Amino acid sequence: MTNWKRYTITAALPYANGSKHIGHLAGAYLPADTYVRYLRAQKRDVVFVCGSDEHGTAITIQALQENTTPRAIIDKYHVLIKNSFEKLGISFDIYHRTSEPLHHETAQEFFLDFYNKGLFKEVTSEQYFDEEKKVFLADRYIVGTCPNCAYENAFGDQCEKCGRALSPNELINPRSTLSGAAPVLRPTKHWYLPLNEYEPWLKEWLIEGHAKDWKQNVYGQSKSWIDAGLQPRAMTRDGEWGVKVPVKDAEGKVLYVWFDAPIGYISATKQWALDNNKDWELYWKDKDSRLVHFVGKDNIVFHCIIFPVMLHMHGDYIVPDNVPANEFLNLEGDKMSTSRKWSVEMHEYLETFPDKVDELRYVLTSIAPETKDSEFLWKDYQTRVNSELVAIFGNLVNRVLVLTDKYFEGKVPQAGECSDLKTYVTAQRDKISDALEHFKFRDGLAEMMNIARHGNKLLTEKEPWKTFKTDPEATGIVLYDCLQIIANLAIVCEPFLPFTSQKLFAMLNINGTKLSWQDAGRQDLLKPGHQLGKASLLYQKIEDETIEIELQKLKSKAVVVSSIKQETNSKKQITKVEATTEAKGEIQYDDFMKIDLRVGTILTAEKVEKADKLLKLTIDLGFETRTVVSGIAEFFKPEDIIGTQVSVVANLAPRKLRGIESKGMILMSEDSEGKLHFVSPKVVTDNGSTIK
Repeated sequence: MTNWKRYTITAALPYANGSKHIGHLAGAYLPADTYVRYLRAQKRDVVFVCGSDEHGTAITIQALQENTTPRAIIDKYHVLIKNSFEKLGISFDIYHRTSEPLHHETAQEFFLDFYNKGLFKEVTSEQYFDEEKKVFLADRYIVGTCPNCAYENAFGDQCEKCGRALSPNELINPRSTLSGAAPVLRPTKHWYLPLNEYEPWLKEWLIEGHAKDWKQNVYGQSKSWIDAGLQPRAMTRDGEWGVKVPVKDAEGKVLYVWFDAPIGYISATKQWALDNNKDWELYWKDKDSRLVHFVGKDNIVFHCIIFPVMLHMHGDYIVPDNVPANEFLNLEGDKMSTSRKWSVEMHEYLETFPDKVDELRYVLTSIAPETKDSEFLWKDYQTRVNSELVAIFGNLVNRVLVLTDKYFEGKVPQAGECSDLKTYVTAQRDKISDALEHFKFRDGLAEMMNIARHGNKLLTEKEPWKTFKTDPEATGIVLYDCLQIIANLAIVCEPFLPFTSQKLFAMLNINGTKLSWQDAGRQDLLKPGHQLGKASLLYQKIEDETIEIELQKLKSKAVVVSSIKQETNSKKQITKVEATTEAKGEIQYDDFMKIDLRVGTILTAEKVEKADKLLKLTIDLGFETRTVVSGIAEFFKPEDIIGTQVSVVANLAPRKLRGIESKGMILMSEDSEGKLHFVSPKVVTDNGSTIK
């Protein structure tokens, strides 16, 4: 079915227990937003819902670690995540919360529907209990060795390394995350979803029904699960934080997060409908509505098997028509991980590059892990921005508007309609449409950029700056055509680059809200004599030193976390300090683990001109005095840190930052608030001492 009356688009509910990185953005939220913006440009009826998942055991674990409450955790990170999405242009119609009463009511209604129909299996089984903490352990409170890949820190519900869904009794050598002790088995009653009974329906709906229209990575993983045989899965857990199980004899039990969380899409739609005087049931119960889930590959089983079974069991709901899940986005040669500080967090990117949102959207779309894992490299980011956005897209716009201002006083010149150009742009629009309809966002972006390339080619071949004196009409024809190309770009780039689209419409002095996707291809978007707006550069070139700072920041965070982990494992701080007089040989970033860590004392500190985040430090390393440039100016005043002992990477290759040669790196730790602290010896130590 292609002529859908309306669309319900969901993006995976992020856990509200920490910030989210650009891998999450590339995996689910950016492709979802691009698709939704395209649907809106086509004037289709669409609701785009998401919200914070606030009941996972990861929330309570975080609260225990930070000695606070789950409520404090979710309130903090809900705001951080929501604000990050807004600044990145992710245009949810509503960003809800699973802690809202409406969600609790909706999830409990679902449970009671199954309960009253007798669809659950009530099972009393032995589950792991922490005798030291006196609590039953939810799956995420248990870690052990994965039976599939032998990863030693797999969680009781899923191995983060290989992605396999697990149950706690499958783990080898399980242990409690609360106490570290081996848990014991005790009897407890729970309600199970009999997934095995719905295998025939899953085979008909998924294996037979979506073999051709679903992405192969999604279809293959789902099919392998079904082929292996499904087992009943508990839909309740022992605990206090979450949606209470609404039946008798269920004290101290809550709904399992993977029962409760996807229902959050429905409760979010209900709230949106209440806020906008809409009928939410049309978007979830009408067969003419299309439901599409955007998730990462670690959520495939829940959105392709468990939640569809729940919707089918209820009987009144539509099931997903597609789940275009992406694979993982890696970072600089390693898996992205917030906990290991090997990541680019969304809010951190926005703090560093507040005016480069579309640049990130462009790069992440161009390298999107649509069928296999891909990789974000800072150097590649720089290359794509400079050689594509700046040199192709931005260059076309700037040249055309500057020439129009110079030769025609900023007014659209008189010219006839060019049928060839209209045919080309219309064909490109349709290519973009076809790509987006099939969730091939990389291909769609490439076809959009080909329009900009076409405009540059036209400009270069016709050279209107050479013909104005002898044939101003010829100059006008070329610029007229190029201006129409730019106006068309403003339409078709909007799903990918919404802020760029806004800037283009402003520079062209036209109201983009009155134009639809079908207007792309028109050769009269700008009328002759129309006064253009003020031109400005769409994009700025990214310099080498900017990239070096980001690489240094990434490496230094990873080193600090590595040191902290080693310190925690040995249950003591760095204790062995040896005074020496010679530094080890110089190394490059690829050899960073061969670091030579030394104790040094800050002798002088001063701010670097035109760099709000940088301080120039002079550090006594015992065997010599070094100049080190460090991005800590936001957290420390120069006069306050003189005399402070710090840990220095002494054999890091020199780098020029803002024209200053920096010979080393200061190690810093970052707390949960994002504040930096020096990694310093507990007692005054000889400068130059080796840290082991």
